[in-house]
Amino acid sequence: MRCPCGTGVPYDACCGPFHTGAAAAPTAEKLMRSRYSAFALGDAEYLLRTWHASTRPPSLRLDSGRRWQRLTIDATDGGGLLHKTGTVEFTASYQDGAFTGAQHEKGRFVREDGQWFYVDGEH
Repeated sequence: MRCPCGTGVPYDACCGPFHTGAAAAPTAEKLMRSRYSAFALGDAEYLLRTWHASTRPPSLRLDSGRRWQRLTIDATDGGGLLHKTGTVEFTASYQDGAFTGAQHEKGRFVREDGQWFYVDGEH
């Protein structure tokens, strides 16, 4: 199965190791891609685990009727191997029943103890 994040790489060689905890996303963009894949696959546990403690909700209920269809990375700033912070601007397209929509966000990420976390986003 190809990874939902849109890289064209098989899931087991892309976001799969991040979801299972076998590896940590090395950049903010890879964390963003893995979080998108988690939304697409309904993995709320991973989303909570990679959400920064300062902004993480106590629980997360995903909408099972929403089908995530495509992720486009529009821009990145920082978020690399040597950075402690970064932003990833993205557009995530979805289908919800007969409605087709897109979520555009500029997400903020922070790296602590070698692990990237999603902080929040500006829609």
